[in-house]
Amino acid sequence: MSESDSTTTVGDVEALYQRRLRRYVTAMRNGRPDMVPIRPFAAEFTGVHAGFTCQELAHDYHRAFAAARRCAADYDWDATVSNMVYVWTGLTQAIGLRYYGIPGIDVAADMGFQYREPPHDNAFMKPDEYDRLIDDPTAFLMEVWLPRVSTEVVKAGEPSTIASNLSFLKGGMAMMEYFNAFGEQNARLRSESGTVSAIAGIFKAPMDILADKLRGYLGLVDDLAERPEKVLAACEALAPHLMHVAKCTADPARLVPVGFWMHRGGVPFVSPRVFKNVYWATLKPIIEELWADGIQTLFYAEGKWDKHLESFAELPERSIVYHVDQGDVARTHEVLGSKFCLSGGISNVMLAHGTPEEVRRRCKEVIEIAARDGGYIMDSSAIMQNDSRVENVRAMTDAAREFGVYSGAADACDLAPPTRAATGPRPPLSGDGRSRTAPGFVVPWAQKRETLPRDIGDADLVRAVWEHIDSLANMYIWQLLLSF
Repeated sequence: MSESDSTTTVGDVEALYQRRLRRYVTAMRNGRPDMVPIRPFAAEFTGVHAGFTCQELAHDYHRAFAAARRCAADYDWDATVSNMVYVWTGLTQAIGLRYYGIPGIDVAADMGFQYREPPHDNAFMKPDEYDRLIDDPTAFLMEVWLPRVSTEVVKAGEPSTIASNLSFLKGGMAMMEYFNAFGEQNARLRSESGTVSAIAGIFKAPMDILADKLRGYLGLVDDLAERPEKVLAACEALAPHLMHVAKCTADPARLVPVGFWMHRGGVPFVSPRVFKNVYWATLKPIIEELWADGIQTLFYAEGKWDKHLESFAELPERSIVYHVDQGDVARTHEVLGSKFCLSGGISNVMLAHGTPEEVRRRCKEVIEIAARDGGYIMDSSAIMQNDSRVENVRAMTDAAREFGVYSGAADACDLAPPTRAATGPRPPLSGDGRSRTAPGFVVPWAQKRETLPRDIGDADLVRAVWEHIDSLANMYIWQLLLSF
């Protein structure tokens, strides 16, 4: 019997939610809950279950939200992502972003949206533009990057157009509408099925940003050979801005982690030397600073990262949740299991092409390896797209409930923000103070103040309102870079 079978009242559902939240948080803090939580990162699979095409999910977030709620209720999951089909292509179309293939428009209607790698010889950032990026990353994104990635936005200094103006008007309003809708979505997951929203916020490593959205992977490879000092300086300059976005978008209650999608630092993309001296050198201080603020980071280790497990083990205890994709679950547990919660390890290939019995056996095996003493969350190895079969996802869910029940009392978890060992003053990130514009702003107050009359009455009020509105523009451009 599922946990939610007997819930019939608002009070019953809220009690279920609180039970699941405690279970999920206990596991993420590497404790031993009453049972192994199940937290599938279900993307296009929600449409398979709920009867929507990939185009419907990607282009109409209301349907994507409904499909996520349907799966959460029907599968009895403890936690899930409010909308793992996160890129709303209605928004990307409004802005004119070049690097997405939209289902039904650019690709088949029942194919997930596609990311288009920038051409090697025509990347969105040129190899001689590192100094400009380093000097002011936000200005670079606004003035150089955005006109290149958008079919609508004109270059700085060129005549304005209606299409360009509308891209900002429609894009900004659409982003605000979309982000605000997540509050209601999370509330409905809680009130309708007692399901926890699994993550909050967005973060990516500085070097991943260079490879994903600026130079492209091949351009980054060139730069690591030809101008490595510029690559490192750019990562250092990006770091404070990326950390700012992570902090601003993190769970205010510090209960669920910020999502970190790991890309180009794994095997075989870069050498161990580059990983150590560039990727990890500019990533580790951010994770430590987030944890100092009580924010866990979900290391969603897409691909192969086993060569770097010892580096991840350097992080403070409980500061991360580590998700296993193509890594060895046993080795990962051996290296990281005493410090961090693990999740994943159930092959997406098996979920797509295996049998329910094979899935059950694998779930039992992973639980026996990684969940003996707590600190494990059941999930597929990677985001579940529309090739996962309903019967196999059901088997994964049922196996977690059957094999994942702990005997004896669960570890106490009071749902307070995590406690951390006392530390002295933390050194600033190497990129702090490098950029002309501080993280969180586009036009600094000091620059704006020079355009205003000498007497502006309550100057603190004027400054506070200006910086609040300016921060929205900052969030717009950095969310385009990170999320869309």
